[in-house]
Amino acid sequence: MKPLTAQDIAGVWGTLLLPLDDGDAIDWGRLEEQLDVLLGSGLHGIYAHGTAGEFHTLDEGEFDRINELLAERCTAAGLPFQIGASHPVAQTALARVRRARELAPGALQVILPDWLPLADDEAVAFLARVAAAADPVPLVLYNPPHAKTTVSPALLGRLLDEVPALVGLKTAGGDAAWYEQMRAHTARCSVFVPGHLLATGIARGAHGSYSNVAALAPAGSVRWYETMLRDPAAALDMESRIAELFRRHIAPLQARGLSNPALDKFLAAVGGWADTGVRTRWPATPAPEEAVLPARRDAHELVPELF
Repeated sequence: MKPLTAQDIAGVWGTLLLPLDDGDAIDWGRLEEQLDVLLGSGLHGIYAHGTAGEFHTLDEGEFDRINELLAERCTAAGLPFQIGASHPVAQTALARVRRARELAPGALQVILPDWLPLADDEAVAFLARVAAAADPVPLVLYNPPHAKTTVSPALLGRLLDEVPALVGLKTAGGDAAWYEQMRAHTARCSVFVPGHLLATGIARGAHGSYSNVAALAPAGSVRWYETMLRDPAAALDMESRIAELFRRHIAPLQARGLSNPALDKFLAAVGGWADTGVRTRWPATPAPEEAVLPARRDAHELVPELF
């Protein structure tokens, strides 16, 4: 697949979630069935090994096998795909990048090394070496809210200047002032924000989302994105109703300390589009099964357009 440019990376991208058996092993048959649904949903791309994909729990054999499955199926379908080659250890991340680039993804997602915060010079040095190992595959920098090193608009500008292979940023976004500062970079860097905030993000200059709403309803999340382009007011109204769904059913789970993988698997169970299950790998706590049906009823009442 050809390397993606910043202009190519837009819209709604869905992720692979790990279906697990009772022993925490990946159920490969259920993973393939999940991928079938994603490939037929109209998503603008698919990726593996974000936080929701529990990349931090994978051994290297599992990492490679998921990549090979994703690359084979997306290439055959002509759908862009990205591989997350992230790891908290820089040296392991570099090895993952070298292997994953051989599958010719559109881009590779990476995090900055995450045990200690990095100085700006160290962030540049890390991405420069990763870019050399990934060449000719470009990079998307994943900077989640819990990252030790926060990528400010100013640091992003320096990274873009010194590492031309960097074409995208996956981030939690920010307020109106943050978006205003990001405008200096959006012509050469695709900016992706959380799925449940995408209507606001698109209105302020974001390009798309590696989307938690796609975890809830893959095809519906694409329809919502299309509404953002033709009827922004209607899309913002939907965003407010999605926020109410999250207030009722996601916020209480967050308050109990559940992780983002647990929340995204819960959303997939609520959507009911694939047999992913709510189980998360040890030691993460899964969402309770009994919470799924009440959330599903509210989802269909609050945002029927997604379904």
